Amino acid sequence: MAKESGAGEREEIVWREEARRFETPDGKAYLQYRLLPAATAVMDLAHTYVPASKRGRGLAARLCDAAFAHARRHAMRVLPTCSYISETYLPRNPEWKELVLTEEEPKPSSSM
Repeated sequence: MAKESGAGEREEIVWREEARRFETPDGKAYLQYRLLPAATAVMDLAHTYVPASKRGRGLAARLCDAAFAHARRHAMRVLPTCSYISETYLPRNPEWKELVLTEEEPKPSSSM
């Protein structure tokens, strides 16, 4: 388990490589991803979940921040299939759009 971010009173976000998740330490809020086979590494951000008890703290965005920062550090492209990421997070955080797989790039086949 590797720490991706977190400080002060904010709940930290951890990367659980074996589970293919970025999550809170208790595992209740998470971003699930899968790696897709492609010429360049592609991380499909498939699902983001924050339980009602943790909503309103910005956790969904922080989970996304950790995933996109991870992708950048590892020279990966991102396929945002999660509707929260594609419809809410990316419009609010355009600085990450450079990592998003474009229409011109060949789409990799799905794999878990």
